[in-house]
Amino acid sequence: KQGRFRQNLLGKRVDYSGRSVIIVGPQLKLHQCGLPKKMALELFKPFVMNALVVRGYAHNIKSAKRMVERTRPEIWDILEEVIKNRPVLLNRAPTLHRLGIQAFQPTLVEGQAIQIHPLVCKAFNADFDGDQMAVHVPLSREAVLEAQRLMLSTYNMLAPSSGEPIVSPTLDMVLGNYYLTGVDGEDLEQSDSEDVSELSDEVEIYESSENEDAKILRVYSDFADARLAHDLGVIKLRELINVRSPEEGELISTTVGRIIFNETVPEELGYQNMLIDSDAISGLVSEAYGTLGNERTAEFLDELKDLGFRYATQSGTTIAINDIVVPAVKGKLLADGDSQIAKLDDLFLQGMIDDKSRYQETVNIWMAVNDKLTAAVEDELPNYGGIYTMAHSGAKGNIQQIKQMAGMRGLMSDPKGRIIELPIRSSFREGLSVFEYFISTHGARKGLADTALRTADSGYLTRRLADVAQDVIVLFEDCGTGNGVWLEAAQSDLDIPLVERIASRYPAMPVTHPETGDVLVDIDTLITPAVAAEIIAAGVERVLARSPLSCEATRGLCQRCYGASLANGQQVLLGEAAGIIAAQSIGEPGTQLTMRTFHTGGIASALDITSGLPRVEELFEARQPRGMAILTEVDGTVELSETVESRFVTVRNSDTFSESYDIPSSHKALIKTGAWVNAGTPIIGIKKTVKLTEEEVALALPDEIVSETGGKASVSKGVVTVTWEDTEERQYAIPAAAHIMVNDGNEVEAGTALTDGPKSPQDILRIEGHEGAQAYLTQQVLRVYRSQGVPIHEKHVEVIIRQMMRKVRVDTPGSTDLLPGELVDRLVYEEINNQVMAASGDAATASPVLLGVTRASLNTESFLAAASFQETARVLTEAAVNGSVDHLLGLKENVIIGRLIPARLDRSEAGRKKLGLDQIKHRIEGTLTGTTQAPPSFEEALASFGGEAALVAADGGVVDPDAASKTEARANTNGGSPITVDPSKDLSNDGIANLLSAIMSDGDNSSNSKSDKEAEAPSGDD
Repeated sequence: KQGRFRQNLLGKRVDYSGRSVIIVGPQLKLHQCGLPKKMALELFKPFVMNALVVRGYAHNIKSAKRMVERTRPEIWDILEEVIKNRPVLLNRAPTLHRLGIQAFQPTLVEGQAIQIHPLVCKAFNADFDGDQMAVHVPLSREAVLEAQRLMLSTYNMLAPSSGEPIVSPTLDMVLGNYYLTGVDGEDLEQSDSEDVSELSDEVEIYESSENEDAKILRVYSDFADARLAHDLGVIKLRELINVRSPEEGELISTTVGRIIFNETVPEELGYQNMLIDSDAISGLVSEAYGTLGNERTAEFLDELKDLGFRYATQSGTTIAINDIVVPAVKGKLLADGDSQIAKLDDLFLQGMIDDKSRYQETVNIWMAVNDKLTAAVEDELPNYGGIYTMAHSGAKGNIQQIKQMAGMRGLMSDPKGRIIELPIRSSFREGLSVFEYFISTHGARKGLADTALRTADSGYLTRRLADVAQDVIVLFEDCGTGNGVWLEAAQSDLDIPLVERIASRYPAMPVTHPETGDVLVDIDTLITPAVAAEIIAAGVERVLARSPLSCEATRGLCQRCYGASLANGQQVLLGEAAGIIAAQSIGEPGTQLTMRTFHTGGIASALDITSGLPRVEELFEARQPRGMAILTEVDGTVELSETVESRFVTVRNSDTFSESYDIPSSHKALIKTGAWVNAGTPIIGIKKTVKLTEEEVALALPDEIVSETGGKASVSKGVVTVTWEDTEERQYAIPAAAHIMVNDGNEVEAGTALTDGPKSPQDILRIEGHEGAQAYLTQQVLRVYRSQGVPIHEKHVEVIIRQMMRKVRVDTPGSTDLLPGELVDRLVYEEINNQVMAASGDAATASPVLLGVTRASLNTESFLAAASFQETARVLTEAAVNGSVDHLLGLKENVIIGRLIPARLDRSEAGRKKLGLDQIKHRIEGTLTGTTQAPPSFEEALASFGGEAALVAADGGVVDPDAASKTEARANTNGGSPITVDPSKDLSNDGIANLLSAIMSDGDNSSNSKSDKEAEAPSGDD
């Protein structure tokens, strides 16, 4: 990290930034943050000083600076005005994905801590136990626009990795809304869904579980009526009542709490007459985002937040150790377990079972006891007060944690990951014995050590992914390919519903209704989640979708192959950095993945299964996995055989071929049916007696016709047929430890695993080719993330795998200039071949190569990007020897030399509109300049800071004739020499420069008249 590239070129220190501890700001709106006054003053100092001069509070920059340093009272009002339309960027390290930096509108707060909105914590992965955040101020007009249009927190509600909402209420907010919409005295089963049912006009008799007497529900004419009754103390917040619904006009059974909750819910979402837990809230937020758009969803979220906090406080939810009740059946369950173990030990002592079986059986018995106890705890849950409320609402905690508090801790692992067969029988409620405590320390320590290691490994993986994909930018509208990947409902390994996999993509061929044949989606139509649901409803089993894997763009990607951006569900804009987003989406959850290679629950088998982060790394680096499966290279029938030394699997593929020869009328067969003939044996000869006609002489048939191949002959009417078998067979020696997965006589296809274990991606590439390897890698990576409950969209993995499979290795050069063994970009290779063939030369041949992400990064076209990644000296010396040229097409190489990066949204009309560039009048046409251009006139400069000297019409219009005198008058009242503006004078850029130098020299003159010390001392007219 300390090298020249990483320290000075890729990351630089910035001006106008600060950092402080964060605290929660529950009163903030979603787009706001609280900035400490002192900090804001320092960050916006130049703007404040400028405004002080323009407003005439100070005559020059120097005295303005002094005013700021002495924190004069008038500066606070000016600071308030200066920050009005200036967003700031907040960043929390580590910045694992792009939501780690977001823009907020600052509000000034007292104190020393930055306040942030509770709902953005999840995106920053922030909590308030002492985390710090950094603040940055965007300076140029363009930077401010980008911050407001792209980075504002209200425009970043969906996670770019999966498209799911990332700003859903959590913790207290969930608890408050759960309490508000609950019903008093309802037990677990009823409260889930039954009370949603709408009742008919007659009044329902409601049985309260606490109060056995039947209780008649009160009836109210409308919601306002019910609210009034509650305010007057007639009914309780969570009491069931019947109210006439304004929507249907029918009586519905609901509570005042739900009426209050629904006052915040937008009308479009309808009346939510149910218990609101965390899942329900997430669903509501997703639905709101889809129907209402960003701004209204943000308002809805803020109301949900306020409601949640208020009622979480009012509910008075608490937890205490006495809430935890140990299930009565615990003693009996443990006794049962002990008696089973005693029988097992007996069998072992008698020699009926070996030690390994005894161990496995013991672990199984205790696991079963543990499961039964968990079920018992679950039954007791509703008696657990606050703990139950928290777990059931989804605010915090889960059944596993409650089981450890109330049931028993269960089985633990030793440092090697092997399960210790003595379980911890106590729960935390009862307290652990010294011995139990000691056993449980193994797991706890390993957990902490694992976490520390995992963070480092995960960060390193993210860096490699970012490096390999950094130049994947969406550059074209359509590459015009007809290829895609088949997404099927019945795809093995993945339990991802097809509806999720096809959403946000374009079809590569029209999707038709399987029965009617009507076109459901044409190739130019984006499949939105709604359209995807229609496709599935029609019974479509598989869709050929455009994919980054099949994109034929020579550089970057095209919009069609990438599909929609998951961060907003719209078609991706030209200039989007798809590669970086993919790398972040895969790397960010890396820390959540498990580290260790673990035994499958320590039971069934002794196989080590690499999972979690090491498995992802193994796949992306295209390494040979440990204990990998042996794959068959041919289709055929399996035959198992054994010798003393080893076991063999033979795959035999026999095909029968035949060649037929017609017997002319002048000839006869020379062989009989069933005879074996060799190649070259005569099989048909001329009849001795035949007189040839002239025509036949002209045709001149040979006296003998010979067989071209060896085989068995059969003679039938006028035809001799020679049949032969072609057998291809492969024999594989099976290692002693491997478990054979096929049986004698099975039919297998090429690429089938003969033994258990993970497949090697290199083998799959060799046997099944390009598509097979791509599909395998994608599925395996997604499988690891899904098993840990991390939703990542397939397209991010596809972007990375596309980069791993960019190259081909040249086998024969043909008429091209390529060298044998050279690694060439696949699309470049195809282009060279097309040119050579057009000139009727010989095409080169090549085989596909799968490179791990590290090798792919070092093999990139750009030597600057490769040098800043790893092995700097080697990369630079090779680049110098080869005379390499860097065309600056990626992100890193442009950052290194200090240019704007090529991933810019101002390439297309849609992008310019999104950035609001149509609103900037004074720009070099068409693109961002990277620097802000000076306004053409001084009046406009003043107008941008609200100076009175410039009531300028919309675009360089008429100047208020009295403006100059007003400014002059105010400057005079503040003492000191006035700065007069004459509108008739030349106020081009040079004019402004002269004016500024006049201001500066004016400041110098005033301070030169006294000694420096006096100038620094506070004087009367300061």
